[in-house]
Formats: sequence, C-alpha cells, structure tokens
Amino acid sequence: MPGLEELELPANALKVLVIDDSKTIRKTAESLLSKRGYEVFTAVDGYEALSKIAEHEPDVIFIDILMPRLDGYQTCALLKHNKKFKDTPVIMLSSKAGIFDKAKGRIVGAEQYITKPFTQDDLLDAIQKHVH
Repeated sequence: MPGLEELELPANALKVLVIDDSKTIRKTAESLLSKRGYEVFTAVDGYEALSKIAEHEPDVIFIDILMPRLDGYQTCALLKHNKKFKDTPVIMLSSKAGIFDKAKGRIVGAEQYITKPFTQDDLLDAIQKHVH
C-alpha cells in the first residue's frame, strides 16, 4: 500500500498555500488539507510566500497575521495590488479575535478571518466559500 506521500493528486487538485511562522500550524493545516486531496504548499512568512505564490499560483491562501519580516496584512496588501493575484482569495489566520484586527484584515482585502485554533471544517468551509 503506498504511503501518503506517494498518493497521486488529481490533475485538477486545488492549490492551497498556508503561510504561518508556526511549524505546528503549517503541519496541521497541510495534513488536514492534503487528506482532502488539496495540493498544499507552505511558507514561514510573507517574504518566503511571495516566491511560492509566483511559482505555484495557489487557488487560495491562508495567512497568519503576526509573522517576522513581512506580516499577513502587508503580504495580503501586496497580493491585492498585483494584477495577477488580486482575485486570489486570502483568508487571515490569527489568535487575535478583536474587531480591530478583523477590520484591518478587510481593509487590506482579505476575504475572511479565521481565529486560531482552527478546525478542519473551518479550513474546508473557507475554501468552499471562496473558491469556485
């Protein structure tokens, strides 16, 4: 029986990028989404994410807010000002659930805001809602 790494993804598998400076969050999200047939890429911060976005052109992006070098707000704003990626759904992930944080996420163009810890259903619902 093939291991999980050897499973073939369908040619039309949705590409998901998870950007978070927490290895645990990246691994958890990658595991939950890979099991559902998504092709998952990860990045440690917004700076690393920019090259991965250019290379893989994800269908949806989950991004932590508080990260070193380039935070979630800055990364989202850069994407939304780029012609090629402005329509890519961006879902903010944060342990901060304040109204100010959510408002700031909307201002920079995020489609949704999920508070950590998230569940598999939180991630799947967000993908269903924003990727057509």
